[in-house]
Amino acid sequence: MTLFRIALAPALFVLSLAAPAAAEKLSLDQLSNYLNTLGTVTADFVQTNDDGSRSKGVLTIKRPGRMRLEYETSKDLVLTSGGQVGVFDAGSNEPPQRFPLSKTPLNLILKNNVNLSQARMVVSHTEQNGDTIVRAQDPAHPEYGSIDLIFSDTPVLKAWVVHDDTGGSTTVQLTKMRLGGKVSDGQFNIHAEANRRGTPLD
Repeated sequence: MTLFRIALAPALFVLSLAAPAAAEKLSLDQLSNYLNTLGTVTADFVQTNDDGSRSKGVLTIKRPGRMRLEYETSKDLVLTSGGQVGVFDAGSNEPPQRFPLSKTPLNLILKNNVNLSQARMVVSHTEQNGDTIVRAQDPAHPEYGSIDLIFSDTPVLKAWVVHDDTGGSTTVQLTKMRLGGKVSDGQFNIHAEANRRGTPLD
């Protein structure tokens, strides 16, 4: 499903901001520490799919394990909580598609303790135009796909690209990131959302 090639994400996304030629990539420990300091995050996003189609929306992350991708125009929705991912298609009367978060590359940044230095997790670690780009995968299950994480030199997570197990890629660019604040756990509840839409889970 294009909605959750993610979104969860064709060429690698690179922001065009100029950077010093001598810029150095951030270390994996620096990036792990940054990700582990993120609690609640809200940001605007633009998603670009394999076919070139684009969609906008609002992303909310509440680590560990919770994420909400709310699409602006279509009213489609992706929720992550309780170790599950639920994909809601606003044009369907069917219950959401569900699958384990552990089988998606985004699990690597949503889990409680991110350790990019773990053996065989990082496939590549480069610097480009002042940004640090890390490609990571589940060391035990590389067949689940991989994720490119793009960080500014601050660091700030600017974008990700998910390469799924079918060979597809989806890019999510983040802007206007806001940190902190209170977000109810109910915003991520797959069962409650399914009931609200009249498509209860079995």
